[in-house]
Amino acid sequence: MKYYVVSDTHGFCSILKQTLTEKGFFTDTEPHKLIICGDLFDRGEEARELQDFILELMRKDEVILIRGNHEDLMLKMLEDMEYGKPVLYSYHRSNGTVDTAKQLIRKDTRWFDSIPDPVIKQMKNTPYLTRIIPSMIDYFETKNYIFVHGWIPCRTVRVFSDYQQYIPMEAWRNASPEAWNEARWTNGMEAAHAGIIEEGKTIVCGHWHSSFGHAVYEGKSAPFGPDADVSPYFADGIIAIDACTAYSGTINCLVIEDEE
Repeated sequence: MKYYVVSDTHGFCSILKQTLTEKGFFTDTEPHKLIICGDLFDRGEEARELQDFILELMRKDEVILIRGNHEDLMLKMLEDMEYGKPVLYSYHRSNGTVDTAKQLIRKDTRWFDSIPDPVIKQMKNTPYLTRIIPSMIDYFETKNYIFVHGWIPCRTVRVFSDYQQYIPMEAWRNASPEAWNEARWTNGMEAAHAGIIEEGKTIVCGHWHSSFGHAVYEGKSAPFGPDADVSPYFADGIIAIDACTAYSGTINCLVIEDEE
């Protein structure tokens, strides 16, 4: 099976489609699927277009959706709204979650704190909440690859304020929902270099901008700036592909052939 693999599309539907066009996804006549390693929305202005595109791929059985931390953030925002917590001036706004909801239900932001009930009801009836998020999985595995959002579950211990120790977790595939929630926030490049890898497999992840790996472990350039390298980061046991699309204007796409 051929897999086209992207991550952190963050509401940039046009860039995603252009990238897939350049890679030959739409003209591929052999069996193939798109793997999206989480974070569909919360940066760009094309949430409705991307939602429709994902639904089309789901109808064709051409997509595998990995859950990201921004999917968790959407559910947390709705939960906070139900409990009467203000969201307009919180991290829900800074992370783009409020803006995604605004695009999907076409409600002005003044509704979110002043009249939250219609927002909650309409969001819970969107395809994003009723079909897309429920179809997401924590990881997808082929013979030689594991696809996740942040990383596979592991235990972390804060040793110093700027240093975190990563400890392997046995039977991580059967980890608790709480462990997977935490794993979606993990910097996979740090974890891989700390030895959290899967023997005989390559883990493909998103979540953390790939320029981090190029800057920190290869010394190429700063993680951000005119010389930042946002191409996929390759190291032992890992390929990190988040191109930080809101910043770079690009989406990385791997084309992998492997046994299901």
